Amino acid sequence: MFVDSHCHINFPELACRVPEVLDKMHENQVSHALCVSVNFPEFPEVRTLAEQYPNIYASVGVHPDYEQEGEITVEELLARIHHPKVIAIGETGLDYYRLKGDLEWQKRRFRNHIRAGKQCGKPLIIHMREAADDTLQIMKEEGASEIGGVMHCFTGNWETAQAAMALGFYISFSGIVTFKNATGLREVAVKVPLERMLIETDSPYLAPVPHRGKTNEPAFVRHVAEEIARLRNLSVEEVGRATTQNFFKLFRLQ
Repeated sequence: MFVDSHCHINFPELACRVPEVLDKMHENQVSHALCVSVNFPEFPEVRTLAEQYPNIYASVGVHPDYEQEGEITVEELLARIHHPKVIAIGETGLDYYRLKGDLEWQKRRFRNHIRAGKQCGKPLIIHMREAADDTLQIMKEEGASEIGGVMHCFTGNWETAQAAMALGFYISFSGIVTFKNATGLREVAVKVPLERMLIETDSPYLAPVPHRGKTNEPAFVRHVAEEIARLRNLSVEEVGRATTQNFFKLFRLQ
């Protein structure tokens, strides 16, 4: 019924118990998960998980927080994308929260991810934190609308969501939507058309209520769907069905 569109089960908190994680996914009707790459050194771990388990997919990309990775070229990304289980470019984008100063390198890296996505035809997984204007501007300038993708772990306002959807992007909600102080985000979750929505955990981080403060995992994505269903006065089955269909459509798995 559910798909976790963004997780990091290769991270140490989850990698040590992957079989258990997958069993709990099954128990909670989470059929598939996308394990998202954040750097090149750990990409082989991500790819291996996707190769080992039929319901796990992978992406390739370098997160904007990984300054030590240096310049990331289009060619380096394309060299890693040609694998049937590697279905997306990312995560990529801009993050002005954790890093300060001259972040032009983030912008160059982001542009190269978009260019790689356009060349290989794979959608983008975009990380955006306190950088909405610059993120959207680069997406427009680089023609990200040609391949589309998802605004992962969305925490922006309705205007930002509208701008991203106008570029052909989906909006993905994480466990943050269950937090008591996320009033503005819940309002966005009500407004985003169901056909443009994904759900995710971003595990091992951001565990939803009732697991807040604990290690997150893909099985908990059902709580994100339950909260969205409650907010929109829909059945959780309807939210699960729509977001699952959206996942397979976006990542060309149909």
